[in-house]
Amino acid sequence: METLGLFKDPQTAAGAVEALIQSGMDEKAMTSLSSAPYPNGVIVKEEAISLTGGAVGIILGFSLSVLTAWLYPLYTGDKPIISLFPVGIITYEFMMLFAILGTIGGMFLEMGLPKFKKRLYDPEISRGLIGILVDCRDRNQQDKAREIMQKAGAVRVRLAEGTYGGDEK
Repeated sequence: METLGLFKDPQTAAGAVEALIQSGMDEKAMTSLSSAPYPNGVIVKEEAISLTGGAVGIILGFSLSVLTAWLYPLYTGDKPIISLFPVGIITYEFMMLFAILGTIGGMFLEMGLPKFKKRLYDPEISRGLIGILVDCRDRNQQDKAREIMQKAGAVRVRLAEGTYGGDEK
């Protein structure tokens, strides 16, 4: 069950998100919809997926280079089997690869792709309003979200099965 609140400016929308969080709703169940590209965290906070990808890349790159040199040693005089510079280069390249893959994956998650179900949307978002979409567990939570958004200054609140407030179109 979804609830979509439409707001005129980002400050009002951010205030509604804060009120929803303070009422006990999960922030991960909220999404901001806007025709303007607002930076991360202005309305709904986002997670750093590319940082996680980079950390995974460091671990995998270091493990791959060290374990390969350890399992298949090439003895070349008095030089060490596991050398700092080749391990560092491979670790760096893996970190960059997984940070980029994490960024691309995060981009798809941010856009909500792939879409497995139809989401609630209002055409007024493309005309400049900001939408806050909340996934609710049950009807009581949906009513609570509608009430909080209306008190926070929503121009219109749409539920999955109808529209409350504002002008009907």
